[in-house]
Amino acid sequence: MRIAFGTIASALLATAVGCAHGEATKEVEAQPAREYRIAREDVIEVSVWKEPDLSRTLPVRPDGKITLPLVGDVEAEGKTPAELETAVQKKLTPLVRDPRVTVLVHDINGSRVYVTGMVTHPGAFPLRSSMDVLQALAMAGGLAEFADRGEITILRADGRRNVVDYDDLVNGKARPKLGSGDTVVVP
Repeated sequence: MRIAFGTIASALLATAVGCAHGEATKEVEAQPAREYRIAREDVIEVSVWKEPDLSRTLPVRPDGKITLPLVGDVEAEGKTPAELETAVQKKLTPLVRDPRVTVLVHDINGSRVYVTGMVTHPGAFPLRSSMDVLQALAMAGGLAEFADRGEITILRADGRRNVVDYDDLVNGKARPKLGSGDTVVVP
């Protein structure tokens, strides 16, 4: 048993020492996650406690609204689930005694990023939390064999344009985050 403990301790020590590569480690500050905002084509569940006839699972329409029994159309796009709960609750208050509303997001379909050009699988990809360019390229299967690694362009949904080098992405020198509707072009 004494040999086994010594072997384990040596292995742990070697692992701890072996992990240091002689480079200073960059400490990345954790950033708080933004609260999710409902988008067009998302599938949400609106549940009214003790009122199953008023509860529904439905997609957000292309105009950004949902339709509920008794309430009619409610603007959902751009609201957090908590904000939509409050809006539905206010509309139900004159019609239902003490309405308790819960909103759950089942499928996130509205927020997308696009990757095109010299990648293995160009296309539209769902935007999950905070995605950067390197992660989007990975979702697209990586760069194609003859891709230009130095001129990757990010076309922002608001019209801005950024150019980034692939090696800077891989080395951590550049980590541009993507937003809904952004397009990554690999020439």
